[in-house]
Amino acid sequence: MHISLPETESHNRDSGGSAYMLQKEYGANVLPAFPPKKLFSLTPAEIKQRRKQLEKYMQIVRPAPLLGSGETFNSFLHQAQWETQQLPTEEVSSEVLLSNGRKVLVNMLTSDQTEDVLEAVAAKLDLPDDLIGYFSLFLVREKEDGASSFVRKLQQFELPYVSVTSLRNQEYKTVLRKSYWDSAYDDDVMENWVGLNLLYAQTVSDIERGWILVTKEQHQQLTSLQEKVSKKEFLRLAQTLHHYGYLCFDVCVADFPEKDCPVVVSAGNSELSLQLRLPGQQLREGSFQVTHMRCWRVTSSVPLPSGSTSSPGRGQGEVCLELAFEYLMSKGWLQWVTITSPQAIMMSICLQSMVDELMVKKSVGSIRKMLHRWEGDTLRCSDSQRAVKSPPLLESPDASRESVVKLSSKLSAVSLRGIGSPSTDASASDVHGNFAFEGIGDEHL
Repeated sequence: MHISLPETESHNRDSGGSAYMLQKEYGANVLPAFPPKKLFSLTPAEIKQRRKQLEKYMQIVRPAPLLGSGETFNSFLHQAQWETQQLPTEEVSSEVLLSNGRKVLVNMLTSDQTEDVLEAVAAKLDLPDDLIGYFSLFLVREKEDGASSFVRKLQQFELPYVSVTSLRNQEYKTVLRKSYWDSAYDDDVMENWVGLNLLYAQTVSDIERGWILVTKEQHQQLTSLQEKVSKKEFLRLAQTLHHYGYLCFDVCVADFPEKDCPVVVSAGNSELSLQLRLPGQQLREGSFQVTHMRCWRVTSSVPLPSGSTSSPGRGQGEVCLELAFEYLMSKGWLQWVTITSPQAIMMSICLQSMVDELMVKKSVGSIRKMLHRWEGDTLRCSDSQRAVKSPPLLESPDASRESVVKLSSKLSAVSLRGIGSPSTDASASDVHGNFAFEGIGDEHL
């Protein structure tokens, strides 16, 4: 996430103090070098340059799980956002949308952070405290055709009111959605009637959007359960459907299985799914398992020079975000796959949260246990995680790298399955190191 810092020397001094506190709390070896300060007053140009250095510093350290949940670092980012907007602290009313479009009006302070707003929404809905951690707030942009595009998950340090109002566009909304990926956690949520209703509303919405792929027969069964108001049975059936619980992104461009290939990316079930149409309009899907991604990065592509031909979905001279991940195609074969999309940062956040969930499930077993251990401040990164030093930042993927000519051979490198039309086929079946990549053996390939 990009945060513009105020161009003042006082804030630079505060930032330097926070960096010192971060190094004191986590150790100098955990953090990259902080931008040095000068003894004398800075010129306006030097202040601007230092602001950019601070922004880059935050972008480097923000994704680290150990830092991202730290109070010192989050306080630093909170202060940066607040001072940038220079809003008075006052009570306001703000809307948070549920998946079914229902508006929840909550009273908050303009200085409230995401956690405060989430708790206020939960209180308004009578959602128990022990289920709050199963949900998150997301920044969403509503399109003219009624569809929604997920921009990002609101981070702990963010001020939701400031984040939304600073965009000065009524298309941006705050939406409540479940924050986990493993459908096994649904059982915890469904024990409570409020949690059940929230999960049911989200699932119905995802089906209506076409995010969850449903055959004609399955659609008839779901409709019957809806008419009977059998919400639990509805969700049990929905859990068996393709792409249940996935987050779907807008149409974008990938270099897999071939260059400039229009795809629809979905995230869920510990994988990234790329749906594409092959010659003959056959819809195919390639599944990239998170546990087979060695690392990934988000970069900005170089603007196209004047007179060059634009790629699909990309305007000439437009700077685009790219998500690239290094994938274990087969034993001993690692290949970079690049997705060009304005939602690349959101995709990266999804990858990180899926990895985090896998690690949490491995270490503590459940979200409830994880929350309890966080409250007791006993949850720490494993020794193996602390021992891994993040690789250096890399440049944008090289467009001239060797490509594989055969489309069929590239598609066969990942899990590939045909997707039937819901209405006609009733039988359709910076670099972030990935800690979940560890321990992959031949039996997984």
